[in-house]
Amino acid sequence: MLAISIIISTALAMLIHELGHLTVARMCKISCSEVGLGLGPKLFNVNFGSIKISLRSIPLGSFVRLDGSALKASPIKRQLYVHLAGIVFNTVAAIATYGTVFSWINLLVAAGNILPLYQHDGWKCGVVIMRALMQRKSQPAEWAFTFSGGFVSLLVAWVVIRAFI
Repeated sequence: MLAISIIISTALAMLIHELGHLTVARMCKISCSEVGLGLGPKLFNVNFGSIKISLRSIPLGSFVRLDGSALKASPIKRQLYVHLAGIVFNTVAAIATYGTVFSWINLLVAAGNILPLYQHDGWKCGVVIMRALMQRKSQPAEWAFTFSGGFVSLLVAWVVIRAFI
């Protein structure tokens, strides 16, 4: 029963995360075409107005397909709001359901996404801030940030695991 609870809680936490990005993106007038649960080929999808909700075959991850050009053209604060919205929604859900499996899963999803791992929200925020500070794109600087972010994330994971073992 615990395993089923974890599976369902994880799917719901990922949906909450992506709905956070979607909600704030729409508030910032950035269009979205799809919210996907899972990766890989589509199993099925449902349309809600102009947004397609899809379930995919590989149950690892989720995504929101935003208009990337509109997001990058937005002010820095709006870009950061959109990238951080999923983490905020997961944190609120965790607080609201404190003491449950669902709460812990939401905290894990939020914590995993704040790390500067490639294509996670923490990494995206770091790239936005770095580009703003440098006032341009720099592929070498972004690569260095990506590799060092991966190293820092591994270090954080090692420290957390060591603390609980």
